Amino acid sequence: MDRQTQVERAERFRALHDRRRVLLLPNAWDAGSARVFTELAFDAIATTSGGVAWSLGYADGEQAPRAEVLKAVERIVRVTPLPVSVDFEAGYGESPEAVAASVRAVIDAGATGINLEDGIRHEGLRDIDDAARRIAAARDAARGAGVPIVINARVDTWIVGGDASETERVDETLRRSRVYLAAGADCIYPLGVARPAVIARLCAQIDAPVNIAARPGLPGLVELGRLGVARVSTATRLATRALSAAREAAQRLRGGRFDDLEAAFGYDDMQRLFRHP
Repeated sequence: MDRQTQVERAERFRALHDRRRVLLLPNAWDAGSARVFTELAFDAIATTSGGVAWSLGYADGEQAPRAEVLKAVERIVRVTPLPVSVDFEAGYGESPEAVAASVRAVIDAGATGINLEDGIRHEGLRDIDDAARRIAAARDAARGAGVPIVINARVDTWIVGGDASETERVDETLRRSRVYLAAGADCIYPLGVARPAVIARLCAQIDAPVNIAARPGLPGLVELGRLGVARVSTATRLATRALSAAREAAQRLRGGRFDDLEAAFGYDDMQRLFRHP
């Protein structure tokens, strides 16, 4: 993909965050899933770091080597005309300068957006100033590349918040959101938030699009829009759903039953997707 095409896709992706309607993003983990989601006429595609890592043979949490992740991104970008936002975990770098280099690399792989998380290996929260410097470095890298990527700042207060109360988590999320937006983030992603009242409060008090992760029991898309949500992504849910279906079929296969090998979307369907991308 040439750089001008990438810039156009990044601008289109940015325009989808205008908050006039909810942007729904399926998270792909390989070229096959990206092609399936493209055929279903989504506006854009995101990746799931967990799904990508598992497909490459690693655990989630920046365990997959950066070079292999970038190759996976290149394959996904190659098979879809849609903007692709990459779950880039903590930025693949120990310092802001290293994060900037990694962001330049993922832009070169074709990304039009990235997620950057402020959790450290799902164990604790990064110092807020350090997290902000990493976002600023990512923004500077994007400016240098000339690609206006959307930076989705993931705030991990709900998944690594320890014994903090809900009120404390909300306050800390709002504090971090303000700092991250000032550093160059475009969108805020409080992973793990599910209670409608909390979602509504965050959306009302964060002066930017808010991304919520889809999960069972969450209000539907229309209701999330009423709450103020601008973007919904599926995180690892579609990847685990697909792997779960394969595991269940394989379990029955071990029992000598073959009926579960029938697929509603089969070989010829997948061939068609790749013959006519």
